[in-house]
Amino acid sequence: MADLEQARAAKARLRTELLGHHGVRGIGLVRVRHGYAVRVSLDSADDDDLPPDVDGVPVRVAVVGAITPQH
Repeated sequence: MADLEQARAAKARLRTELLGHHGVRGIGLVRVRHGYAVRVSLDSADDDDLPPDVDGVPVRVAVVGAITPQH
């Protein structure tokens, strides 16, 4: 599994690749069993055309729906 430095580098690379991707709502890091993964939050499952990993770091997808401010 990836260590924190590898995961941060993969997150930065994926963020650059996903600029302008309409369904992406967030990109972060999550702990997995023996390391870290990049988590991509999406509007819907239809937007899931992401790679399974970036430079050996796993990519996890979370469908969160549209994000709107609460009043």
